[in-house]
Amino acid sequence: MELLIRIISVLLVLSLISSPILVLFRFKKAQLKYNLIIYLIVSIIITFVLMLITGWWGYISQKILLSHYGYNFDAMNDLERFRTVAIENLERVKRLEINMLGIGWPAKVFMIYIFYAPYLLIVYLIFYFWKKYKKKKEYTPNII
Repeated sequence: MELLIRIISVLLVLSLISSPILVLFRFKKAQLKYNLIIYLIVSIIITFVLMLITGWWGYISQKILLSHYGYNFDAMNDLERFRTVAIENLERVKRLEINMLGIGWPAKVFMIYIFYAPYLLIVYLIFYFWKKYKKKKEYTPNII
């Protein structure tokens, strides 16, 4: 169960990393000009939706793991809450329970997206300068 949850989480993170690059490749394939404004609008919409899905999945996956280990969400005290949890899983369940405390997943998504947003500009600038360098290298005459 944990392996499946980790695989889905890794796939979501990889999609967040690769989606701005795929948007630029799609622009190139459609022969659109690399317009920064259009790229930012499309990338922000796509990556924000992916970020929301990733944040939601982080919350839901913890609930799935807790219920898989036998955690009782409706209990009134710790004794009832951990009654059906196996002893070897008790530490893991306590760590998962502590991770669920604090601010909610939507607030985490908004705060993380603030740090993620410059990545969109970095990807655009890398592609822009790479294209410029490639064009300059193709048109440089060889002087003998």
